[in-house]
Amino acid sequence: MSEPRLPTAIELDGDGAHPAAWRYSGRPPGAVLTAGALRDGVAAAEAAGFTLATFDDAPVPPHAGVNAAGRLEAGTRAAFAATITERIGLAPALHVTTTEPFHLATQLASLDHAGRGRAAWLVGAANDPESLATIGAAPLAPDELRREVRDVVDAARLLWDSWEDGAVIKDAATGRFLDADRVHHIDFAGARFTVKGPLITPRPPQGQVVVLAPAALGLGARADIALVGGHDTAALAERAAEAREAGAPLAFAEIEAVLGGTDASAAGRAARLEESAAWPDTGRFRYVGSAGGFARLLRSLAGTVDGVRLHPAVLAADLPLLAEHVLPALAVAGLHRPPATGATLRDALGLPRPANRFTAAS
Repeated sequence: MSEPRLPTAIELDGDGAHPAAWRYSGRPPGAVLTAGALRDGVAAAEAAGFTLATFDDAPVPPHAGVNAAGRLEAGTRAAFAATITERIGLAPALHVTTTEPFHLATQLASLDHAGRGRAAWLVGAANDPESLATIGAAPLAPDELRREVRDVVDAARLLWDSWEDGAVIKDAATGRFLDADRVHHIDFAGARFTVKGPLITPRPPQGQVVVLAPAALGLGARADIALVGGHDTAALAERAAEAREAGAPLAFAEIEAVLGGTDASAAGRAARLEESAAWPDTGRFRYVGSAGGFARLLRSLAGTVDGVRLHPAVLAADLPLLAEHVLPALAVAGLHRPPATGATLRDALGLPRPANRFTAAS
């Protein structure tokens, strides 16, 4: 894999990963995140040099107790962010169980065009009764869910290839906008849906939008990045190796963080957060300590994982520390390089641009 050796993604949903993060935002409980707050967050992440921003989502917004929060749909947030950024990758969470596959593929292709090659897809697979009720469906059995996830990813990848590169010719002399021989019907048949295609947008600038998925979904080579968890570094290394053996080109560690200038100040912040709301165990690695110690932890992971996705407990407090102390330390170690203006997300990740399957076949 080419530089950077430890690409860094950051989750920007809401006010932070901790359930009580909203208490430090200045917004009342349940208030929808404003466009200004989204703009400020993604601008700060890009200025810090993060490779990728992800935007979590769920079919039904969080609504438990005083920590309820409203949010705009993740694809909409990412599309807005594409208009105000130039370098950072953008990955909304879109759920295969509640989003029509053709519309999902179109939305992501459009995002890649809007961002000039910086789109990614955080694969979601919500399967609880409340989420499925939004489309009048019932939860799927485990085998059915695994098949549905694979089918939707396969259909999206086929749709992104349904327009060959160069299909749009815009020949004013002949009045031809596209070369019809380079636009293909895909005739995909999954277990629970069919798609005829072609897509209604040309092929994404990256050829294929970058696909991120939790390793637990078992997508193997269907995902460009497998997201792996674990409660210690040994578990992260083991699961990253398993994900790569299953075919994923890259494995990113999922890490939650409460940072401070010292270990003691970070522990104090964590304790105050816990007084407001308990932080459930998500299966991710969780770090509470100094920013310097966090940089050392990430340096130790280089070579065992291919990147990290960070979940700051409170964005307003932890993102500045990441920007001022952690990413610069990784850069000094030769592990981090901000994405270049004009580069695609695939360029930043060291992933090749895939050949179009229809062009290869012909």
